Amino acid sequence: MAIENENKCSQNDLLQHEIEVLTGIATSKEKYRKIVQAGIAQWIKDFQKGQIKITSVDDLKKLIEIDLQLQKDEL
Repeated sequence: MAIENENKCSQNDLLQHEIEVLTGIATSKEKYRKIVQAGIAQWIKDFQKGQIKITSVDDLKKLIEIDLQLQKDEL
């Protein structure tokens, strides 16, 4: 019986640790998405002001791809 209780405690500890890790990852992804979204918004503002020419769309494409990947991983 003591071994069963020890195994249950170990399983509970492992599950708790996994929950904490997954929560930390989800929190980080939220922060990264905010950073990416801010970058996209800034790129659009700069483009509208004429500070970015069409030849530099690659930066926006990269930001959008990162944002889509972060969203995809949330599913």
